[in-house]
Amino acid sequence: MSILENLAEHQKVINDLIAEEIENIEILSKYCVDILLRGNTIFLCGNGGSAADSQHIAAEIVGRFQTERRALKAIAFTTDTSILTAVGNDYGYDNIFKRQVEALVAKGDLVIGLSTSGNSKNVVLALEKASELGAVTASLTGGDGGKLKEISNICIVVPTHITARVQEAHILIGHAICAEIDKAEAENNDKK
Repeated sequence: MSILENLAEHQKVINDLIAEEIENIEILSKYCVDILLRGNTIFLCGNGGSAADSQHIAAEIVGRFQTERRALKAIAFTTDTSILTAVGNDYGYDNIFKRQVEALVAKGDLVIGLSTSGNSKNVVLALEKASELGAVTASLTGGDGGKLKEISNICIVVPTHITARVQEAHILIGHAICAEIDKAEAENNDKK
């Protein structure tokens, strides 16, 4: 596939995403804003490229996205190698995120799972545990949404089975949400 074909494929997926999922992206943005302004935490998890995207989005929330603002609460469950390897060794890889949810997530928090297939077992188990604890659950997936679509309060499904295109869309969605967080934080400061 040529560079031009890759870019054209990306553009088509993004156009389809806008047509099919803009309302869900807006809903998830509102969840994120409301949860952060209440002082709760957003937690993210995923495997491989989705782990990197989880960390990237958490960094934008804690640090800043495009405007100067206060630090907000976000944690990627993928960053502590001691926890990941200890839990993986003692309880199995499927439980590396679930165990962290059990330890850290409180009612009113938001747990976002990223999985291109929507079927990553460790992400599914994390969201199931988060739901049991009274957290809001969301997922960014691809294809048909997989199991995560069934168990999440809100699921954004990138309309393709091509992993690279799904991951590109996930980070774009993350950036769009971060822009809404910046905007809401600025509006909140103007009211003070």
